[in-house]
Amino acid sequence: MSEAAAAEERMEEQIDAYAEAGLGDPATEPEPLAVTPRPDAPTADVLKGRIKVADEVVEKVAALAALEIPGVADLGGDLERAFENVRDLIGVGAKRATQGVQAKIQDEQVSVDVTIVIVYGHVVMDVATEVKVNVARSVGRMLGMRVVEVNVTVDDVRLPGQGSPAEAAPAS
Repeated sequence: MSEAAAAEERMEEQIDAYAEAGLGDPATEPEPLAVTPRPDAPTADVLKGRIKVADEVVEKVAALAALEIPGVADLGGDLERAFENVRDLIGVGAKRATQGVQAKIQDEQVSVDVTIVIVYGHVVMDVATEVKVNVARSVGRMLGMRVVEVNVTVDDVRLPGQGSPAEAAPAS
């Protein structure tokens, strides 16, 4: 028996099995209907409740967006970075993800202040502008809020061969 004949025979067996089970011919079965939402299901416009986004969420998104930019070595001012270095040395806690970022939400409008450290050799104004744009885009897209202000402060320059504190610490 050829492969084509065997396939045709299997198809006929399946059709017979459908007919015996009372399911009808699978070739003529109608497509299942799409499930439509119930008319009494509430929509987002009608449903009561509120959504509150904490400032820390905005700060974390902004910090990650700033660190995505080539030329940004670290976040935070001198005091914040020194405090984090001490925490690393004594092994208490982990680096804060929002270090160097402050955000304020008012009436679904966001203002963000970012303090960065630039890698030596990058153009400071170009990196700061890219940080400003990327932070505004990321916060606006991810949180659905209007970003009205992004202030970027360049606090320091990381020199060549000067790794981050985490890189300088010996691995245990």
